[in-house]
Amino acid sequence: MNPLRIVFMGTPDIAVPTLQALIDSPHTVVGVFCQPDKPKGRGNKQQMPPTKEVALEHDIPVYQPKSLRNEEAEELLQSLAPDIVVVIAYGKILPPWLIHQPPLGCINLHASLLPKFRGAAPIQYAILHEESETGMTIMHMDEGLDTGDTLLMERIPVTEEDTSGTIFTALAKLGAQMIVPAVDALQSGTLTRVPQNHEEAIETGKITKEMGHLNFTEPAHTLAAKIRAFNPSPGCYTFLEGKRIKFWHAKVDPTSKYAPEHLQGACGYTKEGTIVHVDKESFSIFTGHGVLRVTEVQPENKKRMNAGDFARGHQLAVGACFGDE
Repeated sequence: MNPLRIVFMGTPDIAVPTLQALIDSPHTVVGVFCQPDKPKGRGNKQQMPPTKEVALEHDIPVYQPKSLRNEEAEELLQSLAPDIVVVIAYGKILPPWLIHQPPLGCINLHASLLPKFRGAAPIQYAILHEESETGMTIMHMDEGLDTGDTLLMERIPVTEEDTSGTIFTALAKLGAQMIVPAVDALQSGTLTRVPQNHEEAIETGKITKEMGHLNFTEPAHTLAAKIRAFNPSPGCYTFLEGKRIKFWHAKVDPTSKYAPEHLQGACGYTKEGTIVHVDKESFSIFTGHGVLRVTEVQPENKKRMNAGDFARGHQLAVGACFGDE
């Protein structure tokens, strides 16, 4: 089979291994589309998207249009004459004319087991929903949002140790392993398109900083999942004596003597957010159901630190309470 002409569309770190796999394949990446450079860091210096850096290292033309919905973009894509367009975390919705232009279509790598967790934040929502597994889906794009027929799907487990960061890394690697076999199979006509069951779809929206606010009336297992889902970004937070503090690592405390039925009435720790135990490594908080053991925190304007060290440094004792600002 002849090498295919591939246009790649992707912007952040998760797209880099897939792009590199295509560059290393017998096929030809004729152009990389990504979001415009953005100011970042303390100096507000313009920073290139990770995929742009990789493309330039390999002398691949880079295109950063503000919109694909104009004649200029259409003429550009026609001049590149791709056999297939590969999309992963591009950050723009493709117009209908582009979806139907390449002979082999446009395929998208989506970081969930579709139809679960369509949309902008599939990794975070898989953890928020306390899923035991997630994965990467390659689908044939249509005009909907993550609604196209699936072509290939691979799964990975989600453990209680996983955060969005660890799953992000695992799925980036998995996507890179899947993409070239998928493109080859599409070219040879050996991939089967499987329509999604839209009744089972779960939609996700963008994650905001405000969503990281911890509400201790929720169960401990829900709070623990939220902390993992929002690590490394945007982070979960609460307040102590008017100052914001982020929680980076926490688990349900299984110790029976700290269970709610032993605390309510007997010790008087009936207010959610109250510390019920402190040790060298952690502190434990009474919640709407169960107790949350926190092991890593970040005080306002400071670095991450061991939760036990934080408790000692701030002389936190049983009875202290986290909560609203």
